[in-house]
Amino acid sequence: MYLTREYTDDGLSISGRASIEILAPAKLNLYLNIVGLRPDGYHELLSVFTPVSLYDILKIDKIDSGVDLYWDGRALEDKKGNLVYRAALCFFEKTGINKGARIRVSKKIPISSGLGGGSSDAASTLKALNRLWGNPLSKKELKSIALSLGADVPFFLLQKPAIVRGIGEILEPIDAFPDAWYIIVTPRLMVSTAWAYKNVKLDLTKIKNQDIVTCFSKKIFEDSDLLSNDLESVTFKKHPFLEEIKISLVKLGAFSALMTGSGPSVFGIFRSYEEAFKASRIFQLQKNCDVFIVEGLH
Repeated sequence: MYLTREYTDDGLSISGRASIEILAPAKLNLYLNIVGLRPDGYHELLSVFTPVSLYDILKIDKIDSGVDLYWDGRALEDKKGNLVYRAALCFFEKTGINKGARIRVSKKIPISSGLGGGSSDAASTLKALNRLWGNPLSKKELKSIALSLGADVPFFLLQKPAIVRGIGEILEPIDAFPDAWYIIVTPRLMVSTAWAYKNVKLDLTKIKNQDIVTCFSKKIFEDSDLLSNDLESVTFKKHPFLEEIKISLVKLGAFSALMTGSGPSVFGIFRSYEEAFKASRIFQLQKNCDVFIVEGLH
């Protein structure tokens, strides 16, 4: 493992009175059901997220003013649309703290991969800045800022398996979540989330599991049909090789496999690291994909 620091349960490491480091984990969608379309155009979802042990690393230092943002060692000049930058501005505006931050982001989570890296980085920025300045914001205030930044951002404040409802604002933790390992295969391809939602054919009567908390607590390795993603059909139609990856993962021993979010990442679920490692070797030979073996976090 490439990390050498000791981190607390919330991924934070105090590296000095004026600086802090934080791990920003990726997430997987184990279930994604579109249950409604709101008047404002947002889709109402019933989803299951789990964080996994693939991390971006953020280091944040106090400075006198402004927000300096560095991306893998390079200064990021065009910052206005970046979620980390926007999260930092929101923090200072909400708290009224007349200071600034230098933020260095080391990226491990592929961009636009369906793994939530940008949302995780934003949530981690809020958590780290709040800790660095003595927790001036409550959890409720942090969640409000997080939701204003994006639908997935509140989940990354929680960082544990959860049922996600609404547009991401309603979170119900799943406490008794089973241990699992995952192979994530991420083709070097970008899929627009907005495009996927625009083109999906809604079937608003399809809610397979009313008691979804119980199902994911007890049956994740019992019912291979439990994993479901309404966006697979539209993304697979445009990129059929993604479905081939899903089929291959099952043939190689995954209990079940699924596309996460709007893609293009596809993952298989395994009971042990040994099983996942053995199955991953065939994908490691493919030069057009990134392959990760990760553990579910809970």
